[in-house]
Amino acid sequence: MPELVFFSGTMDCGKSTLALQIAHNRSARGLQALIFTRDDRAGKGKLSSRLGLVTDAIEAAPLMDLYGHVVDQMSQGGKVDYVIVDEAQFLAPEQIDQLARVVDDLHLDVFAFGITTDFRTKLFPGSRRLIELADRIETLQVEAMCWCGARATHNARTVGGEMVVEGEQVVVGDVSGPAAEVGYEVLCRRHHRRRMTSAAARAGALSPDVLPVPSA
Repeated sequence: MPELVFFSGTMDCGKSTLALQIAHNRSARGLQALIFTRDDRAGKGKLSSRLGLVTDAIEAAPLMDLYGHVVDQMSQGGKVDYVIVDEAQFLAPEQIDQLARVVDDLHLDVFAFGITTDFRTKLFPGSRRLIELADRIETLQVEAMCWCGARATHNARTVGGEMVVEGEQVVVGDVSGPAAEVGYEVLCRRHHRRRMTSAAARAGALSPDVLPVPSA
């Protein structure tokens, strides 16, 4: 039976790499994917992984009818065997409903990939709707790691290396961008609560309050 499957995890845990691997494996069997993405790090209309792999995709604009787009492709003779959606957390809840309709009415598998919570530990609307509707939720087994070595469970937004907890929910950045720009870092819950990024930890380790200086 066709399924709506939500592959979830923190940033840097291999979601996009898995999406590309699924597309590769199925294309080798003659199956054709319709691939959607939103705000990929490689630019509009791209699905990319941090390993350097990239493929063309359809940019899922905020008001795009995803179900209608799939129907149009099939009506025009396009071969569509299944659907992949990367950065699914950025989709509107009604677009998630459209993906569920692709499964139920068109009998196609839909594989959605995304993070569940934002930098404030709040659910993205798209992820919330996926949790509500998905036939199956898969947590990726490749664990991202906090700077301390513990399993990373939270996504932190940084500006100039310092963690911020206010601002728009969606601001495009990456875990490997310049420190002076908006970026993201994965942290364990303890260090997310303490707002201690890797940059803050390094600064703390160099502080005279941490490393005593011998008296004259």
